[in-house]
Amino acid sequence: MARIGPPLIRPAQAGYFEALVRSITFQQLAGRAASAIHARFVAELPGGVDPESVLALPEERFRAAGLSGAKTASIRDLAARFQDGTVPATGLEAHSDTDLVERLSSVRGVGRWTAEMFLIFQLRRPDVWPVGDLGVRRGYGLIHGRAEPPTVAEMASLGEPYRPWRTLAAWYCWRATEVERGG
Repeated sequence: MARIGPPLIRPAQAGYFEALVRSITFQQLAGRAASAIHARFVAELPGGVDPESVLALPEERFRAAGLSGAKTASIRDLAARFQDGTVPATGLEAHSDTDLVERLSSVRGVGRWTAEMFLIFQLRRPDVWPVGDLGVRRGYGLIHGRAEPPTVAEMASLGEPYRPWRTLAAWYCWRATEVERGG
């Protein structure tokens, strides 16, 4: 902590739906490519990034923006889940982490990791411990002098001492991997 300094977390997106669309768009892409595709997609939505605009957009416009068929299907499913209330458009703060992970994971292309990143970076939840995140596992191993990163199963119990601030511990684990790479 002394070497890395105080935590700096990027600002939250304007809305839940917009943040999740961005997350889906950025999955498995390099930052610059993802940013370009996301910007082109947003430009296709003159009414803004909302479920109605997404569902009204023809599929070929998704593809023209650079989104794959799978990401197009995921973003459309997300819009449908917002419209039918599976993922509430407002009041997510009142839901438990477990409930939100379950609701978000019901969306095509949104898994536990994406849901946890939403809890951390959009809702600013203080006690999220993303045990499946390789960066967190590697960072934990570095911080604690382990030869190998802990397994997903080991991480669950290893996070307990950091409760109720596991999000902060995860952030420092991510930064530890950056420091090791010279970043």
